[in-house]
Amino acid sequence: MSDQLASPTSAGATDAGQNEPRSATQNTLPHNEPIAIVGIGCRLPGGADNPARLWALLQEGFDAIGPIPAERFDVDALFAERPATPGHIMSRWGGYLSGIDQFDADFFGISPREAERLDPQQRLLLEVTWEALEDAGLPPNRLAGTQTGVYVGLWLNDFEARLFADPDNLDLYMTTGSGRYSASGRLSYFLDLMGPSITIDTACSSSLVAVHLACQSLRSGESAVAIAGGANVILQPHITIAYSQSRMMAPDGHCKFGDARADGYVRSDGAAMVVLKRLSTALADGDSIYALIRGGAVTNDGRSSGFLATPGQAGQAEMLRRAYANANVDPASVHYVEAHGTGTSAGDPVELGALGEVLGTGRPADK
Repeated sequence: MSDQLASPTSAGATDAGQNEPRSATQNTLPHNEPIAIVGIGCRLPGGADNPARLWALLQEGFDAIGPIPAERFDVDALFAERPATPGHIMSRWGGYLSGIDQFDADFFGISPREAERLDPQQRLLLEVTWEALEDAGLPPNRLAGTQTGVYVGLWLNDFEARLFADPDNLDLYMTTGSGRYSASGRLSYFLDLMGPSITIDTACSSSLVAVHLACQSLRSGESAVAIAGGANVILQPHITIAYSQSRMMAPDGHCKFGDARADGYVRSDGAAMVVLKRLSTALADGDSIYALIRGGAVTNDGRSSGFLATPGQAGQAEMLRRAYANANVDPASVHYVEAHGTGTSAGDPVELGALGEVLGTGRPADK
């Protein structure tokens, strides 16, 4: 749960000299203190390579979906008009980043041999983390040796699969460069950070869970500052092929959440990291603040859906109740919800049903 505190364009206006990370053990910390977002770095389809550009694209209603780039895989050979054609994909579309082969290895102290074995997801994480710290007005050298936590959400290993297809040429750099386990550690190593360093894979929710765990670390005093987010770069067609067999992909590349026309979702690239502090620390440091995270919840639906790969309404509703309770927010007071939104007949009714069940209680019929 978050609420807006400042215009996105105001971030980074703080005097960096005032931005010393506070000790994680300086005071007794309230377990439910709001967490401030003080910096953002991003690379998203449509040229959204900074928060201001992302905000502009959202205001414009810009459509960042386009054809799958030819350099990713042979779309013409894989595409089939008939859904669920074995070994084929049912959509030519997605949200893709350009220039993922471009990387300033020298800036990050990475040798050419190591750089060529470095997953584009890890390259992007290095770039957007640096930019998030710049956006926060927090010089990285001030974080060196501090209890700054790093929480990264990742679930694709397409680059690793490409490298490991050639076992005769495997070396250590291939394992550290392509393994998801090393993504958070690489950030901590580059910035000389001494706090928790964790890579999380919970599929679609990986980055959200990373942010949630970062907030917990801040509230407990385990971290003084936290950097959290994730990355996703599609380099192999296998998941799209598998999902096409279940008709989960929207043929036109557009997700139509909550719509009778809903016929699947679309896969996309992206990377983003946020810099987080306890609200009291951010205010004491004079930071510009994008928004506050007041609370959250991480749960599982158990067996409420009856199938491993689909959500269950009872589990989703319980998660919402816990999140609002943790944030000390009355669900009836909420005006805006950003949903997961798969645009599928299996997922949409569950999400909408859970939202209606929890947010609709005590709400006037015309609201």
